[in-house]
Amino acid sequence: MAVSQFSAASTRPGAFSQSHHCTSLSGLFDFGSRSSGSKLFSIRTLTSRPVRRYFSVKNVSSEPKQKLEDTITEQEAPTTHNSFTPDAASIASSIKYHAEFTPLFSPEHFELPKAFFATAQSVRDVLIINWNATYDYHEKLNVKQAYYLSMEFLQGRALLNAIGNLELTGAYAEALKKLGHELENVASQEADAALGNGGLGRLASCFLDSLATLNYPAWGYGLRYKYGLFKQRITKDGQEEVAEDWLEMGNPWEVVRNDISYTVKFYGKVESGSDGKKHWIGGEDIKAVAYDVPIPGYKTKNTINLRLWSTKAPSEDFDLHAFNTGEHTKAYEALANAEKICYVLYPGDESMEGKVLRLKQQYTLCSASLQDIIACFERRSGANIKWEEFPEKVAVQMNDTHPTLCIPELMRILIDLKGLSWKEAWNITCRAVAYTNHTVLPEALEKWSLELMQRLLPRHVEIIEMIDEELVHTIVSEYGTDDSELLEKKLKEMRILENVELPAAFVDLFVKPEESPVDLPSEELESPLESSVDLPSEELESSVDLPSEELESSEETVDPVDEEGESEEKASQKKTIVLPEPVPELPKMVRMANLCVVGGHAVNGVAEIHSEIVKEEVFNAFFKLWPEKFQNKTNGVTPRRWIRYCNPELSKIITNWTGSEDWVLNTEKLAELRKFADTDDLQTQWRAVKRSNKLKLVSFLKEKTGYSVSPDAMFDIQVKRIHEYKRQLLNILGIVYRYKKMKEMSARERKAKFVPRVCIFGGKAFATYIQAKRIVKFITDVGSTVNHDPEIGDLLKVVFVPDYNVSVAELLIPASELSQHISTAGMEASGTSNMKFAMNGCILIGTLDGANVEIREEVGEDNFFLFGAEAHEIAGLRKERAEGKFVPDPRFEEVKEFVRSGVFGPYDYEELMGSLEGTEGFGLADYFLVGKDFPSYLECQEKVDEAYRDQKKWTRMSILNTAGSPKFSSDRTIHEYAKHIWNIEPVELP
Repeated sequence: MAVSQFSAASTRPGAFSQSHHCTSLSGLFDFGSRSSGSKLFSIRTLTSRPVRRYFSVKNVSSEPKQKLEDTITEQEAPTTHNSFTPDAASIASSIKYHAEFTPLFSPEHFELPKAFFATAQSVRDVLIINWNATYDYHEKLNVKQAYYLSMEFLQGRALLNAIGNLELTGAYAEALKKLGHELENVASQEADAALGNGGLGRLASCFLDSLATLNYPAWGYGLRYKYGLFKQRITKDGQEEVAEDWLEMGNPWEVVRNDISYTVKFYGKVESGSDGKKHWIGGEDIKAVAYDVPIPGYKTKNTINLRLWSTKAPSEDFDLHAFNTGEHTKAYEALANAEKICYVLYPGDESMEGKVLRLKQQYTLCSASLQDIIACFERRSGANIKWEEFPEKVAVQMNDTHPTLCIPELMRILIDLKGLSWKEAWNITCRAVAYTNHTVLPEALEKWSLELMQRLLPRHVEIIEMIDEELVHTIVSEYGTDDSELLEKKLKEMRILENVELPAAFVDLFVKPEESPVDLPSEELESPLESSVDLPSEELESSVDLPSEELESSEETVDPVDEEGESEEKASQKKTIVLPEPVPELPKMVRMANLCVVGGHAVNGVAEIHSEIVKEEVFNAFFKLWPEKFQNKTNGVTPRRWIRYCNPELSKIITNWTGSEDWVLNTEKLAELRKFADTDDLQTQWRAVKRSNKLKLVSFLKEKTGYSVSPDAMFDIQVKRIHEYKRQLLNILGIVYRYKKMKEMSARERKAKFVPRVCIFGGKAFATYIQAKRIVKFITDVGSTVNHDPEIGDLLKVVFVPDYNVSVAELLIPASELSQHISTAGMEASGTSNMKFAMNGCILIGTLDGANVEIREEVGEDNFFLFGAEAHEIAGLRKERAEGKFVPDPRFEEVKEFVRSGVFGPYDYEELMGSLEGTEGFGLADYFLVGKDFPSYLECQEKVDEAYRDQKKWTRMSILNTAGSPKFSSDRTIHEYAKHIWNIEPVELP
């Protein structure tokens, strides 16, 4: 096929560089139509010096070390080829080449780490061909493109996903076997990319997979964190955080673009030039350098880009003079300040330095990405740039509030650098930018100190103030001035700037007539200056602005003169008015979520119930003002990684019973399993696969934790970020109650009463989130006690898996039988792990929260274990608690006392148990309603035990969960974003 316009060696700005051994690759991996499955590709070569030597590296797997001269012939060495198919021999040749000529390891041996890097580099060669072609084709067509900005991309390992999407898994497995290694062992050498923490980042990565698979023109933008969040260790003291080392051996997937870097500015000041334009000058400049990662689609040539920014300072900022005079720290200060921006995901923000660093991270992501996006728009536009067409070519999606600064940054660039008017720039910004809300929690609806932002980003504050003024004008126009209380309420709720005086044009809106609110008897007002209030007259006069309830007359005081006969009349003049302590000034803040809603053309929640809460509660005033902005886009996960690759045995069964592999792209086909749910053959195969996956997990748990568990027990799993609202505490208290009841029974009674369970936890507590870390400690202490209790044996085990990540999830989820999604109703935006578990035939126990609501609808009420209060009840239940009307269940009191008895060790759990008590106050009053839902939770767990005893019924429920999961493919979600928010179309490469 003719591919000259897609030359991999393109020299145009931004084209992807090609690095393939001794050849110039100008062909494409052509998968043909998705029905044909053709894998042929051809490579045109330049004349090059043949590589004649044998590939003599050594294998150091479990077998004795051997040379590879016997397995790879000289004819297979990478010399020159006219054409070849990606068979095992050519792949082995490519791997050999990279092991020798792209070395990251010493040449003596071909150990597993070296085998992984050589294999990954070989795969990257394949990806680069389609990567370049995709870029060139989109560039040529000048199509509208979506740009997904996220602080997190939790990718997981890339090797198996890449070769699976390329349909080369079998060929790579065979090639590596020729070289003395198993593909599975080689793949296990890959470190998870530490670019995210939880569902936010994993969702972003699923979206990139779907965008590539569905042939949409799109890029992702993020930051290249050197250490990620942290690596979690579990010690006797609970969670310990250490730096993540994922980049220490290098990252074979990334390509650094040293020619693509942008200046990002902080601090400085804003001046008005003679031309009337604003100029942001001085301050601190750093460089954001692009690192690109290819994202291949499944059975398509489309390969999109994840561009990650790394920060540095120019070498001239290194103070050589200071270094040579011994002031080494000073010499490196500018470089260190730049580099540390991309050291850690979510640096602790308890200190001012931490807050500054977080804001620098967010602005770096926004500024570098927008400069890059605008450069692309200008390049594709050629000589005739029409800025009004920018939203017709660019869709910027802000994944949560972290990229909010995209709005003032795009305005700044358009106005200050491109010369557009405010009206033109605002029109373009609003049409180009959209916002996804992921939470109702206050800590995620970000607010930033106005003072800090003024110091760090002075020009952006000016722009935000102007946007806020426009918003105030809109609110006043909408609600009028007749009802001042309503108007004041709306302004307080909706303004971007919190606790900031109204703009000058509106200061007269709420001027109140001067009158004394102090209702004192007339005789006390006759001689105010004769009172004993020790204030100058002008301050006394101003005190009439104080509310009357804050002014108190003291009890009558009598001085010694009075006792000697001073008249009662004069004594009465000694009454004192006591003024209250001055109310401290509230901090001035910038509300990022409000800015997102005002500046974006679309606002979406991520599950039906969450989107309703966004409209009815979180942003209700905005919804009433702009109802057309608000949408729902229920999250999804990619079926490639989350069934096809992580659960290959189940995938084979699904393919056999549905008749084809079409379900991988069209998950609607999974619904066909429903008609076979009661078939004995399918049920037998289904149970066999589940047991096989459980056996793999048994080995993993033994390796990682030292605990031996029985594969015959039910595997009950809760894995997610540790947070009070996700209620890992409810889960572990339920386990403690179960353990207590077991201990009170005879061996025969407990065996009859309880189904054997392995209760598995995983997830990280944020380093400064003390209560979450207490929960981790509590879980591990319970596990230590229960797992070593000979009376209990295999009837109950509690295991905390350290350093939970995507790769661990890929083992846990296929082996799961019961999964817990038990957040306080109305607090989980969506959840995506619940979707992954359901896809893999796991049955959920949960509340009506987030996507649980839709999962239950899709899989059937009988195939979901439901408990707990509903979202509309939560506010009333908290009010009931505050009024002291809540009566805890005796079982809840019993379990707390059992914990306090010290049965789980000497650690003092009073703070943890105390948080579940009281009626009000921070850290008290059981805000997340663990006590309220505890009895319902216990009763639901009894139903779980009952259902699990009937394995035929349980297997049917499992099959129906997989059959009911088609809706939760990220392919469906991306189609909805593309159609309703981004207005982009698929572009299939020829």
